[in-house]
Amino acid sequence: MNEASAPPAPDPSNLAAGLSKALKATRDAAGEADAGGPARKRPPVHLWNPPFCGDIDMRIARNGTWFYLGSPIGRPAMVELFASVLRHDPDERYYLVTPVEKVGIQVEDAPFVATLMTASGSGPGQVLTFETNVGDFVSADAAHPIRVTIDPETQEPSPYVLVRDRLEALIARAVFYDLVELAEERDGMLGVWSSGEFFTIGPAP
Repeated sequence: MNEASAPPAPDPSNLAAGLSKALKATRDAAGEADAGGPARKRPPVHLWNPPFCGDIDMRIARNGTWFYLGSPIGRPAMVELFASVLRHDPDERYYLVTPVEKVGIQVEDAPFVATLMTASGSGPGQVLTFETNVGDFVSADAAHPIRVTIDPETQEPSPYVLVRDRLEALIARAVFYDLVELAEERDGMLGVWSSGEFFTIGPAP
């Protein structure tokens, strides 16, 4: 007897169209619209509990590029749409979630990349605001901490900032250099202030 063949992988354009329809219905029901920019509203994916529909061949590379079936997704609007319904669950897996379905995807490191940073104020009153490759803006504070891990073999630092709901952005190398320029020493460690919090980024020389 022949085994049933696996169903064809969904086309990203069709998946995006389905997501758009589901999200529009959700926003219309809530009477909300996506404002864009720093005040952008996000779908309440943390409130949705749809059935798991399996994994799809979608991957987010460490540099923030999204791939589908091994090819990069070239449309920024499509990537931003997928990013808006990305969820990092307690099982440490990443999913695209709508009110009606949940599919698993692969993430090499962090799902986003912080590509720009602006600093205002100074000392404990300083505020560091990051922009990600998918259009999110986040100011580092107690709820959105900066952390740095060190590769035990290469000793290379990997800095991150929490964007939202267990989703982090890898801070790009050039942005990290800007962060180091703002660092000050405290108890033998280098760190930066933001929103009244001191975030350690490495040992002092």
